[in-house]
Amino acid sequence: MSQRHLSRSVVLQSLFEWDFPSNGSGQVKKEEEVFPIFEKNVREFAPGTHDKPFMENLLKLVLNKKNDLDTLIEKAAPDWPIDKIAPVDRNILRIGLAELLFSDRKEVPPKVAINEAIELAKQFGGDTSGKFVNGVLGAVYKEMGEPGKNDTNKTKKKYGNVPLDQLPVEKLVGAVVYAKHNGDTYLALVHDVFGHWTLTKGRLNGQESDEECLKRKVPLELGVPIEIKEGVGSNSYATFHPEKGKVKKEINYYLAEAPFKDLTLENKEEKGGLDDVRWFKLVDILDLNFYDDILPVVTKALTRLAEMK
Repeated sequence: MSQRHLSRSVVLQSLFEWDFPSNGSGQVKKEEEVFPIFEKNVREFAPGTHDKPFMENLLKLVLNKKNDLDTLIEKAAPDWPIDKIAPVDRNILRIGLAELLFSDRKEVPPKVAINEAIELAKQFGGDTSGKFVNGVLGAVYKEMGEPGKNDTNKTKKKYGNVPLDQLPVEKLVGAVVYAKHNGDTYLALVHDVFGHWTLTKGRLNGQESDEECLKRKVPLELGVPIEIKEGVGSNSYATFHPEKGKVKKEINYYLAEAPFKDLTLENKEEKGGLDDVRWFKLVDILDLNFYDDILPVVTKALTRLAEMK
């Protein structure tokens, strides 16, 4: 577990204990009562940490903005009054929203705030916590105008103080999955927490080839087998991994055919922020919200599909 993720976990544990009434009265403890709980948890879960100032600042930020955060949560999840949300889930949302809205974006980029909250939900929440946190934070992020959504797509830009070509490389492979049905051609697209439709992709395992990875990953993610046809492009961008830090992702994309069957986003909680998958007719593709670096890949795939008719 990374130091910063551990720090967020300590803050979550402290807020959870403070927010969970121990006397059965339903009354939340006074705000000042959280600090002895916090000190106890630092000693128990993070002894000798050098990240205590970050934890203290995050805890105080959540407490100072609590009313605003709870209002936003209820607006983003109108079917769930704040007192009906599980204590662990509502405090994960408070932490995620506090970082998303009020933290220094140079220190905590929006995507990091959301991904860290999703990871906390997977680790400490229930079976549906990841999806719930994903949906609420994604809705707020979209309403904010998706700040920083293209920051990682400028391949000549330095990420922090490290040039892109000097970052550790993580290789992935993706697919433009299509199917033919009743004379029409459809594309299978996945939807992410940031409000974009994008392409299925996966990380190469060991010496695995691109083809081996796709034939393993796509059926797991979409629920359909594929037949790989040809390459349709590649891209690279810098991103931040909660445990690995700054990395450069290099992705090769392929055109792949699948049977026109119902798509199923298997194990949604493990999909790193994906929340939906659908077939789209080609005529409807251009109306969707894509990332800028995905558009050239999709465009080339559409051109090849038109040539194959």
